[in-house]
Amino acid sequence: MRTWQVERRKRTRHLIELGGLVVKTGIVELTNDDRATIYGAMLWIAAKLQSHQGEHARNLWNAKGKLAFASEWHEDKQSQRT
Repeated sequence: MRTWQVERRKRTRHLIELGGLVVKTGIVELTNDDRATIYGAMLWIAAKLQSHQGEHARNLWNAKGKLAFASEWHEDKQSQRT
């Protein structure tokens, strides 16, 4: 496979994974799949991260995300046992 094809597949996979996070959070349903609302929320997040409160927000959101991933992993393991 050519280098550009490998890079394109990596980029595609990355974009799909990011889109999966948007769906996983429930934002799509909560906004009735309103792309302008979703985009506006992401712009707000970006502005927050660029502000003087950015590091604090990043730390809070990182901790919350790690807890959610760990909880989901634990739930998956429990359901596999049943």
